[in-house]
Amino acid sequence: MSEHPLRAIPSVERLVREAETRPALARYRRDRMVEAARTVLAESRVRVSAGSAPPAIAALLDAVAARLEIPAQGVRARVINATGVGLHTNLGRAQLPEAAIEAIVQAARHPSALELDLARGQRGDRDAVVRDDLCRLTGAEDALVVNNNAAAVLLALTTIASGREAVVSRGELVEIGGSFRMPDVMAVSGARLREVGTTNRTHADDYRRAIGPETGVLLKVHPSNFRMLGFTASVSLTELAAIGRAAGVPVVDDLGSGALVDLTAFGLPREPVVRERVAAGADLVTFSGDKLLGGPQAGIVVGRQKLVRRLAAHPLRRALRPDKLTLAALAATLEIYRDAPDPTLMLPTLRWLTRPLVDLDAVGRLVAPLLEAKLGEGHHVRLVQSEAEVGSGAVPARSIESRALAVEHPMHTADAIAGRFRRGAPPVLGRIHEGRFLLDLRGVHRAEDLIPEQL
Repeated sequence: MSEHPLRAIPSVERLVREAETRPALARYRRDRMVEAARTVLAESRVRVSAGSAPPAIAALLDAVAARLEIPAQGVRARVINATGVGLHTNLGRAQLPEAAIEAIVQAARHPSALELDLARGQRGDRDAVVRDDLCRLTGAEDALVVNNNAAAVLLALTTIASGREAVVSRGELVEIGGSFRMPDVMAVSGARLREVGTTNRTHADDYRRAIGPETGVLLKVHPSNFRMLGFTASVSLTELAAIGRAAGVPVVDDLGSGALVDLTAFGLPREPVVRERVAAGADLVTFSGDKLLGGPQAGIVVGRQKLVRRLAAHPLRRALRPDKLTLAALAATLEIYRDAPDPTLMLPTLRWLTRPLVDLDAVGRLVAPLLEAKLGEGHHVRLVQSEAEVGSGAVPARSIESRALAVEHPMHTADAIAGRFRRGAPPVLGRIHEGRFLLDLRGVHRAEDLIPEQL
């Protein structure tokens, strides 16, 4: 009488002993291997009970190794961004330039003069590593850095307007990704929201009438991820700054994305440039480090020295300050803007935005037949026109001409095809548009990125 198939599955103890002989697995604690072995064997018993053949010990060991590797995924796992969204929030936004990556490695590996003035031998200021370049690039009197733009706005409002009114247009009370709402940030800061105008039209007199003894700040907010069209009116920053100066009320410009260069020079839609906002009269301008600037996640505040120093002295600032790795990466990124004749060659974000279509066509023509062969019988891969977007609220409602590979199969849905690519090693992320699965090529520089070993 033949042995029952389940008896062919080894015990947990035997599988762990075998695992301990593998150098790649021996680096794990025994209790971790026991946990992984139990899970793998339980899954194997279910499959064998359903009629599958008992797995070989080598296959079980591979499964244990894969299980142990799962916690190492997430932020450390590489994925291929073929979504057509350059600054994809879910994928970590801006890719850092090589100089910033090297700066992070050096700051992590060695002690650094983060808060030490080497010339005087005394305690220094961690913002000093980026202040001069931020002021030079934006025309501001002073600058400081916190951990993201929401923190920058929170710090500014808490310092300037806590317990007082923050006047803002109804048309600028935005909600961005993750249900993040501007009124909520204002409430946490202690500032009292004073709405002016209507959803679609706000005029200068709306601000003037709202200003009184309780007014702490006039706040202007970039619309970020939407654009209002039709019967609309808004007050320019220049005019709002003049109103603020006349009333002795500071003006804070929450720019959100914050470009350091004029994108129209590359044939792209217009996006506010930080230097222009400072020149327009804003007392403080806040913006992100990991969007159009192309650096690490950070919230940057530039503006009048008197106000910036008030923010720097506020107790909340310590809770919001960035670490040495962020500052090292930001400093290296700013140096590219300061020194490089053509920043688009060194900054992945600007390279993504300005990449010529002829490059995308070349990659697409090369990859299409190879990918079709890899996917197997019935799959069709065609090079098609596409539209990409910057993402993360930058250049909202404006697309960028691109190219994509459309992957189709008569028996498989676009969702099923997308799932197969997500399960690849590394995962490849595309998008579904009008019932087709598309792999946008704007961020793909190597053919092999779209043809992972495991697909």
